[in-house]
Formats: sequence, structure tokens, C-alpha cells
Amino acid sequence: MRKYYEVRGWLLTAPYIIYTLVFFVIPLFWAIALAGTDWNLVSPKRNFVGLDNFITAFQSPKVAAAFVNAFKFMVLFVPLTLAISLAIALLLNSLTVWGNIFTVAFFLPYLASGVAMALVTKGLIAVNSPANKLIVSLLGFQPPWLSHPWWATMVITALIAWKFSGYYALVFLAALRSIPREMYEAAALDGAGWWTQFRKITVPMLYPAFYTVIVLAVGLMFGIFTEPYVLTGGGPNLATHTWQLEIYSQAFASFKAGYASAVAILNALATFAGVAVVRWIITRWGRAYGYEE
Repeated sequence: MRKYYEVRGWLLTAPYIIYTLVFFVIPLFWAIALAGTDWNLVSPKRNFVGLDNFITAFQSPKVAAAFVNAFKFMVLFVPLTLAISLAIALLLNSLTVWGNIFTVAFFLPYLASGVAMALVTKGLIAVNSPANKLIVSLLGFQPPWLSHPWWATMVITALIAWKFSGYYALVFLAALRSIPREMYEAAALDGAGWWTQFRKITVPMLYPAFYTVIVLAVGLMFGIFTEPYVLTGGGPNLATHTWQLEIYSQAFASFKAGYASAVAILNALATFAGVAVVRWIITRWGRAYGYEE
């Protein structure tokens, strides 16, 4: 009987194991093998070049810009998305009759195509668009939406935040609904107001949700591609150039598959390092509330 359950367990997990092998493990080893070659994506011949691709990547200003931009997007995106998604979750948690309908509405941007959203955004901020003319009339000047480094960065950050805030709000909403109402009732009887309840009950009880959302958001910042590709192409002056843009341009525009694989490996290492540092910081914060890793 035990053997039967073991076999059944392996059969049930087989689809995920096969998926992981095909789309993660095999490509990983293939990328490691290619990183030491000068393969051009077309020729059947691949010459071994050792660590030359990695040395070139470390000296590349585009790779350096991608590394810096990932952390720049992280500093802007993570706090903005946390605030918006938590506000949405608090709003949805306070609704009763229409809560589920609004929950779906906030989640819809996450399901929308990133290319379509970027094209719509590009149309909205076009010089002759009605929306842009309204903004100009309110501000009194024409914002350099995609021609100035910081403006372009903020446009892309806002677009990604709008896309993912509804998704992260679901994580917070599930955590909010798991908090016992008796805790709030007891605090209210002791004279605690809304802000005190939020600081002393809601935030500590939401630590697992904060942990999940922050880690997901940080990892996302190392994989941005669609928005800068459609809106800016990585410009201006490499201000929105990302790891994925560099990998794509080197592999499919310059046909340097070996070099692109080396950049991809550096991207993976930077992602793991960034997430590890953020996890360490969040874990220390959680220990103040009695949570252990």
C-alpha cells in the first residue's frame, strides 16, 4: 500500500517535474554551455572562448546600466506598489455586497497584455492625444514623458505598478480576511482607534503577505522587458535599459547567443543576490513581530 501511494504521488507531481525540466533545468544547463562559446545562433559551429563573454559583459556599459536600473526600478516600484495594493485590499475588505465585483475589476489589468497596455499608454501620452492636452493644460507645461530619463522611468514604473497592484492586492486581501475580528473588537474596547489598530494589529498580522509581495516585486524588477521595449527601447541614454532588453538585443538583434547567455547568467545571479538581501531585511523585520524564518 505504501508503494502504491508513493507511485501515485510521483504520478501526480510528474507534470510539474516535466514542466520544470523542460522550461527551467534544461535551458539553464544549455545557457551555461553556450556562455562559454561564440555561437551566433545560426552557424552549427561553436568555438569555445572560455570566460571572454563574462569579461566583455562586466566591461559593457549596457550591462552596467541594466544592473543599476534594476535597483532603480526596485526603489520606485516596491514602495509604490505596496501602498497601492494595500490600499486596494483595505478598500475591498471594507466592502460587502460589491466586494467581489470590484476585486475582479482590480485584477483585470494583471490579465491584460503587456504589449497592449504599453501601446495604450504610448497613445495616451502622445503629444496630440486628448489626455495629454488635458494634462498640459493642468500642469502648464509639456512633460517630457519618454524623452527624459526620470520621466521615462516613472512612466514605466507607474505602468507596471498599475498592472500588478490588483494582483498583489489579492494577496493582502486574503491575509486581511484571515485576521480574527475579535482582535479588532478587543482593541476597540480598549480605546484603540483605527490608526492604532492598523499599526498594532493589521501590519504585524500581514507580515507573511508583505513578505510574499515584496519578494515577488523585487524579482519582477530584474525581469522587465515588455514595457521598456515598447515605450522607450531602453532609452533615453540607457535610463530604462534592462537585463531582458540586453539579452534580447544581443541574442536576436546582434546574433551573439553565447554572449547573451553569459548576460542571462549574470542576470540570474543578480536576481538571486537582490532577492536574498531583501529577504534578509524582511526576515529581520518579521522577527520584531515574533515571526521566525
